[in-house]
Amino acid sequence: MIKQNVFIININSLYEILDEIKENLSFKIIKFENEDDLINSSDLDLNSLIIAKNNDKLLLNKNITAKNLLNLKEFPLILNKLLESINIKLIKLKFNQQSQVIIKGYKLNLNSKFFSKKDLNIKLTEKEIEIILYLNNAKIKHDVADLQKNIWGYSANMETHTVETHIYRLRKKISDLFGDENFIISHKDGYFIE
Repeated sequence: MIKQNVFIININSLYEILDEIKENLSFKIIKFENEDDLINSSDLDLNSLIIAKNNDKLLLNKNITAKNLLNLKEFPLILNKLLESINIKLIKLKFNQQSQVIIKGYKLNLNSKFFSKKDLNIKLTEKEIEIILYLNNAKIKHDVADLQKNIWGYSANMETHTVETHIYRLRKKISDLFGDENFIISHKDGYFIE
């Protein structure tokens, strides 16, 4: 599992405390000495949480909003309450991030499991979502053995038609509702989404 980033700006004591317990945290902490270093960081995006002390100036950056800024105003801090606030903000950021993944002009909502385009929606299964995400993330052709191993956890030499059956049903769902025969493309070297 990839940990979300939590940036701590110019609060060295907080960073040191969290650094001591980092093995128990569900997020990765990164320290910045000032706002400019953070703003110039390539790691900064809308899914990262920023912790600062009385710093509304940060909201002037396009990658920082009230949703991903925890602006500490009251001290001393109660560690349990701070960790709870951090985790709640991270969960909200992750939920929002997953609410709309765009793939070939379609919207895939990982929270509701709806796949949509314009006013048309279909509900997908967890496995169908895994197939779409896997094929979309690596823009190469994936053969049956690769899909068996990486989506179902089967060994490559195991005889099964699970992959073909799932791909056939998924392609049929998309074709029937959206009229798109080429969402998942079949090639002699495997399946892919271009």
